Amino acid sequence: MNIFEEYQKKLVSAEEAVRLVKDGDWVDYSQTCSFPEALDEALAARKGELRDIKVRNAIAMKPIQVVEQDPEHETFTYNAWHCSGLDRKYVDRGWAYYSPMLFRDCGSYYSRGYAPVNVAMISVAPMDKHGYFSYGLTNCCMQEMLDAAEHVILEVNENMPVIYGVEGDHIHISQADYVVEGHRDICLAPGGDAGEVDRKIAANIFPYLYDGVTLQIGIGGMPNALGGLIAESDLKDLGMHTELMSDGYLKLYQAGKITNKKKKLNRGKGVFSICSGSRELYEFLDRNMDILSAPMRYVNSPETIRQLDDFVSINGCIAADLYGQVCSETSGTRHISGTGGQLDFVTGAYMAEHGQAFLAMPSTFRDKQGVLHSRILPRFTEGDVITTPRTQTPSLVTEYGVARLSGLSTWERAEKLISIAHPDFREALVAAAQEQKIWRRSNKRCVG
Repeated sequence: MNIFEEYQKKLVSAEEAVRLVKDGDWVDYSQTCSFPEALDEALAARKGELRDIKVRNAIAMKPIQVVEQDPEHETFTYNAWHCSGLDRKYVDRGWAYYSPMLFRDCGSYYSRGYAPVNVAMISVAPMDKHGYFSYGLTNCCMQEMLDAAEHVILEVNENMPVIYGVEGDHIHISQADYVVEGHRDICLAPGGDAGEVDRKIAANIFPYLYDGVTLQIGIGGMPNALGGLIAESDLKDLGMHTELMSDGYLKLYQAGKITNKKKKLNRGKGVFSICSGSRELYEFLDRNMDILSAPMRYVNSPETIRQLDDFVSINGCIAADLYGQVCSETSGTRHISGTGGQLDFVTGAYMAEHGQAFLAMPSTFRDKQGVLHSRILPRFTEGDVITTPRTQTPSLVTEYGVARLSGLSTWERAEKLISIAHPDFREALVAAAQEQKIWRRSNKRCVG
C-alpha cells in the first residue's frame, strides 16, 4: 500500500474517529493552534454516552465544546497546562482546572508516564508527498505527547503552515490511527495594542538592548511597544530564541532587525516552540527556512539558553512584594495564566554570559469599582502563587523605572522596589517596610 492509499484507508469522519474514546480515557488536544476543532465538536456530541473523560489542552484560542456543552462535567473534565483568556473564564466558572508545570519539563510528564494519554487528537498541515504531516505552529511537547498516546487522530487543516523544525516537528501517516479533514479557520491571536503605560515600560527596557542580542519576549501590548521601538531604532543583527512567537517578532523581521547572524547557537536561524498571532504571521512562517520550531525541553532549557551569551528575556508579571517575590499566574487564588516558561528563562538568562532578564508590569491596576491598587505589595498574603522566588528575581520594570534585585539585601530590595512603585503608594510601602524590619534605620527619607 502506498502512502496515498493508506491516507484514504484511514480517512474517516470526525464522528467515526472519536469512537476510539472509551470510558475513563485521557484525551489530549496538545496546545494553542494544534486544537482539533472538528474532533472536539464530535467528542462533545458524545456527552452522556461516555463517562469520566479527562481532556487536556493549553492556551485555548477557540471555544472548547467539551467544556461549553458540558459545564456540569457530566462526561468531560477539562484541564489546561496554561491558561488563555478563554481558559481563565472557564476556570472562573468552575468549568476547568489548571495543571501546574514548568514548560521545560512538560514533555517529560508524558514520557515518564505522569500524564497518561489514551487518545491524542491534533490539527496538522496537509500530508506531503512523502507521507508526513507538519505540526506547524505547535512543537512544544507534541512529540512526547504523541509518543505516549495509545491512539492518534490527525485533523488536517489546509490553513496550517508548514514549519521546519530542529526536531519533533512532523508525523508520518503510518503512525496515525485515523485522519479527519476538518476544513476550519486556523486559530488567530493578533497582538494587543500598546497603551501609554506599555510604551513607558518598553522605553525603560530599551536602553539595555544592543546590537547582536538574542531576544525572548512575551505577548501583549508591552512587547508590541518594544518591538515598535526596536524597529525604528539603529539596532541590528538581533536574534530570536523564544517559547512563544507572536506578531511582535514579525515587525522586527519585516524591519530587518532580526538576522540571527550573531547567535552563538543555531546561527542564522530564529527558533521558537509555539506560535500564535495573525494570519500575516502564519503566512510569513510557511516554509520559511530562516525559522525553526523546537521542543520546549530544548528551547526552554537553561542549558540551551546559557549558550546564547548575549541573551535578553522579557516577560510580564502580575505583582511583586517588597521581598522581591513575583507572582505571574494568579490574583490571590483566582487563576490567571500559568508558570509557563518564566522561571525557565529567568534561570537561563542568568546563566548566560551577559544575559539579562526583565519582569515587567504596570505599577497599578483598578478593580471593578474603579479603586486604584498597587501591584507592588508589602507582602503576599491572599493566596497568590509565587512564580519566581526572590532568590531568582532579576530586574523588575514598571513605567517608573527598572529595579535590579540580584545580590541585594532585604532593605536594598525594598528601597529599589518602592522607587518604581506608583508615587501614591510609596509612603505606605515605606511604612510597611519599616514594620516588616526591611527598611534601613539610617534611611530617613521617604522614597519618591
